[in-house]
Amino acid sequence: MTTWLATLITKTPEEGYELAVKLSRVAIKMTQQDAGVREKLRADYANNSDALIATSQVVATHFATVAAANGYWR
Repeated sequence: MTTWLATLITKTPEEGYELAVKLSRVAIKMTQQDAGVREKLRADYANNSDALIATSQVVATHFATVAAANGYWR
């Protein structure tokens, strides 16, 4: 198995946010491993405001974790 997440430490908060988005995307890929199914479902959530808000909440949770690891709030 290839290690894709060596650290939560980032140089800038912007890089931290990008990492949070990546964490969210990887979680989806690990949950639904069939790329065809993910592609098929994309249209459903892309036009659903509740789904988009939920996505934003997941990213925010990941960003809080990255921010804590980097001490952004000091």
